[in-house]
Amino acid sequence: MSSAAEQEAVAEEHAEEGVRPSGLVNGARPKAPGVPVRPGAPTPLGARFRVGPDGVAGTNFALWAGGAEAVELCLFDERGKETRARLTELTHEIWHGFVPGVMPGQRYGYRVHGRWDPWTGGRWNPAKLLLDPYARAVDGDFSLPPEVYGHVRDWPQQQVADTVRDDRDSAPYVPKGVVVHDDDDWSDDRRPKTPWADSVIYELHVRGFTKLHPGIPEELRGTYAGLAHPAAVDHLLGLGVTAVELLPVHQFAHEDHLLRRGLKNYWGYNSIGYFAPHAGYAASGTTGQQVGEFKRMVRALHAAGIEVILDVVYNHTAEAGELGPTLSLKGIDNRGYYRLQSDARRYADYTGCGNTLHVVQPHVLRLITDSLRYWVTEMGVDGFRFDLAAALARSMHDVDMLSPFLAVIAQDPVLRRVKLIAEPWDVGSGGYQVGAFPPLWTEWNDRYRNAVRDFWRGALPDVRDLGYRLSGSSDLYAWGGRRPYASVNFITAHDGFTLRDLVSYESKRNEANGEGNRDGSDDNRSWNCGAEGETADERVRGLRRRQLRNLLTTLLLSTGVPMLVAGDELGRTQRGNNNAYCQDNEISWLDWGLLEEPGWKALSDLTARLIELRHRHPVLRRRAFFSGRAHSADGLRDLAWFTSRGTEMTERDWYAPAATLGMYLSGRDIPGRDEHGDPILDDSFLAVLHAGDRPASFVLPGPPWAERYEVIVDTSREAQAEEPGVTHRAGTAITVPARAVLLLKVAE
Repeated sequence: MSSAAEQEAVAEEHAEEGVRPSGLVNGARPKAPGVPVRPGAPTPLGARFRVGPDGVAGTNFALWAGGAEAVELCLFDERGKETRARLTELTHEIWHGFVPGVMPGQRYGYRVHGRWDPWTGGRWNPAKLLLDPYARAVDGDFSLPPEVYGHVRDWPQQQVADTVRDDRDSAPYVPKGVVVHDDDDWSDDRRPKTPWADSVIYELHVRGFTKLHPGIPEELRGTYAGLAHPAAVDHLLGLGVTAVELLPVHQFAHEDHLLRRGLKNYWGYNSIGYFAPHAGYAASGTTGQQVGEFKRMVRALHAAGIEVILDVVYNHTAEAGELGPTLSLKGIDNRGYYRLQSDARRYADYTGCGNTLHVVQPHVLRLITDSLRYWVTEMGVDGFRFDLAAALARSMHDVDMLSPFLAVIAQDPVLRRVKLIAEPWDVGSGGYQVGAFPPLWTEWNDRYRNAVRDFWRGALPDVRDLGYRLSGSSDLYAWGGRRPYASVNFITAHDGFTLRDLVSYESKRNEANGEGNRDGSDDNRSWNCGAEGETADERVRGLRRRQLRNLLTTLLLSTGVPMLVAGDELGRTQRGNNNAYCQDNEISWLDWGLLEEPGWKALSDLTARLIELRHRHPVLRRRAFFSGRAHSADGLRDLAWFTSRGTEMTERDWYAPAATLGMYLSGRDIPGRDEHGDPILDDSFLAVLHAGDRPASFVLPGPPWAERYEVIVDTSREAQAEEPGVTHRAGTAITVPARAVLLLKVAE
């Protein structure tokens, strides 16, 4: 409870402002329920439309609210008029009831009663309308006026503001859940089920990818339907990617500090509804239509052989810390859902976003796993990338790879079959966990990103780390029984510079975010090629295009699972902004006009050609780590490293500075068998990476490695639609152009 002085002060202030007392909602005292409520069932959680055995149609509502004293279901008509009905049944801390006559499309929310006692973590406030955590559709957008805060947001003494209860009704200012009728059995859907080793991931933003696409009808741009449009799908097919990784599509809210500056959260890493596709990306409507539109998008991508992976944010919610709004979980059972400090007024924050979900709690685990299973079984998705996954793996305070969350996932018959990608870190102590996640999991490998960036900008002290990264990062993943495809290799992601900006800027340009250029990383490992930002100097522009070809070629030839970022293949720029999370405009949207420029069209052609090469040659997408040992009498090994002299790398060579590295991949020593049980045989390749600023001589290894070599990729060339078709005899010295990758195939 608030102190007497605080309560008196609040009462006085509210009286002066004409604020309604707590017993008033929408200007009047709540009336008796206008609809009958039957006992219903405690499962499934959420709102589920059904027809009972007596033929009566209606909706069953079930809400976990362990510490609550009472729960009211609030139904809203088209004009926003509210009808309230108390849920009286309580089973295993779940409040539930069946309401006859409530049909799909009905908007609803909850008011949850309990003690206002922030000092012990209790923040119940029935004046605040709460979104059902299991709502499968959300109608409306979140703004953050003072009325949506459980405490008096603008209380003069901010150090105690979170303890002063705000009794104003929030219902007019918050979105509502929507009852959805789900009768889709997915009988006509065929999941691609692409093996991990064969996967090429393409990270994209639903809105940004299609917002400016000239081939998509204007009314569909920026929506799920837009991504399902043949014009969007054709680009993905032309590239050859096997999966799209969608930036968050769970219903999310915008942060207060952004709204105050006239901005919005564009990326969406601020979830509030874990079952609802974000309504802002729907073209067909927001009273349940977004669900069907999302499903049709998934079907369209599946029909093209493309999997759908969701970037999910279960580590925190949009309710922030003790000074954040009360939108859902905070008002349902604050101390039941969130990690609190020993001072229960405060939140444990391992995410940098104000709060952390208390994943060791059974009902929180249930919320997350129910959500994951829902997206797989009812929405058709094929996998998940977990934002700040280390926060989910914390048992109490330390990251624990035997944590309840990881254990539950490992044994779940649905979830263990889909793609699971961890962002293997959080902001807390001991949160960096690259290489530590158990089998079943793949990881974003930022050590790959750092090594490749540093090599091509000439900042690696030696090539030891690069060798590991190019060959699957066995130092990180082999020890735990994992495979090379545990490493999701990436050079760029949504967070940071685009690929073009990586070779155009050495310093971030985030002024448009309104944070004084303080946000975003300062450790970009970038090189501007001699001029900062855009330039008319054709020498610099040509070098930048070459560096882009080098980076993309390195990524797509490396062992592991490559991840591209939408637009990198066509030279997308964010004008130096390396943290465009709040830029819902041309800074973030793809500029499809770039494909009309020859230089960027050539980059796109090269990307597609490299992906096709990867699909065609199993030696480039191995399922097992290289042994580095001879498998036959001639001494040929599955992997060998060469200096520019044509000799194999020695320990001294690995520890010495080097700008040139040769990597030989043997196609005759690939472990495993194909689907027919036959040995897997492939061509052999020699990749020569040269980061020096002058041409270099490279002696091609002779027998038993090869008799002749054919150049199939040369990144020094501007035109990339076709292979160079140049052949060289083994043992001869060739000239490798400055800053270039040569990929040579062993010729018969």
